Amino acid sequence: MAVNAKKVAVYVLVVFALYVIITDPDKAGDYVRIAFEGISDAATAVGDFMTWLADGGD
Repeated sequence: MAVNAKKVAVYVLVVFALYVIITDPDKAGDYVRIAFEGISDAATAVGDFMTWLADGGD
């Protein structure tokens, strides 16, 4: 049952993404930029944390 719910959720997200891209490509580009900035910030934070740990956690 959970697999079917997951498939439906993925399908709904894909349809929504296509709808946004088709109806307003400029805003879709902004969403992609925001998402990649968030991923970049998260990766930077993990790297800073790992460096802090490697330095002894001071």
